[in-house]
Amino acid sequence: MKTIIIANQTGRIDKIIADTSPDKTRSQIKNLIDTGNILVNGKQIKPNFKPKSGDKVLIKDVKPQKIDLEPENIPLDIVFEDDDVIVVNKPQGMVVHPSAGHPNHTLVNALLFHSPLSTINGKLRPGIVHRIDKDTSGLLMVAKNDTTHQFLSRQLKEKKNLRQYIALVHGILKEDAGTVNAPIARSPKDRKKQAVVADGRKAVTHFQVIKRFAKYTLISCRLETGRTHQIRVHMKYIGHPLVGDPLYGPRKTIAGNGQFLHAAQLGFIHPKNHSLMIFSAPIPKIFQETLKQIERQDGVDSLY
Repeated sequence: MKTIIIANQTGRIDKIIADTSPDKTRSQIKNLIDTGNILVNGKQIKPNFKPKSGDKVLIKDVKPQKIDLEPENIPLDIVFEDDDVIVVNKPQGMVVHPSAGHPNHTLVNALLFHSPLSTINGKLRPGIVHRIDKDTSGLLMVAKNDTTHQFLSRQLKEKKNLRQYIALVHGILKEDAGTVNAPIARSPKDRKKQAVVADGRKAVTHFQVIKRFAKYTLISCRLETGRTHQIRVHMKYIGHPLVGDPLYGPRKTIAGNGQFLHAAQLGFIHPKNHSLMIFSAPIPKIFQETLKQIERQDGVDSLY
């Protein structure tokens, strides 16, 4: 338990706590406030509350949530499966593997119920060769055994596989195609975000325009590297943030279930027969309906 007496600090309570508690992220602080574990003068407050000089802030200790990975009978949209690999179409809103904020009901819980998985990534991430964000839908390759996991991981490292995304972004892209080559690291201003940072890790995204609308552009993006939030960060960096993105997008955007981003194509060399395999998955219903609504507003022919 920690107590802070407000002296000359000004502004929102969440920012004040972040400045005085570097061990906590903004999202952790918000969660503590929302759950009543941060009180001001003994009362529950909101993250935008602005305390006054002399106010007493109490931060309660919260024990980390224990995560026990259990198989769960959750339906899976399996696009391909054999003795070595599963290709699954992850729905928007599903977390890939358990974490402190999401201890269960993840893709890994569902996969464990369905099949044995590789053990290389440890107890909480069995079988997971690569990830996509919770609110990003689309294709993932999953390894059933360690030999397959090593083989597929090498392909990722050597940039030999295909990861193609469909994204709806704000604004009108002038170029028909282009490449964003800008290093990415954790944002020095907000720990829950990634950002283009001079000394960050190399990140390359290739994009191509599919269709332009009055206020938006539908694009395809091919990943050359796989940094956290890469497409979302790169598109914001060039002035075209993803529509619906709660973290990197503008406040005024189209409502949905998060960013309109879908892993539409996945290609890799099979670990046993060494043939190139390419899989596709259509954009989810909410994405299709949003595009149709934009097309109706613009008076143009429908793509989907």
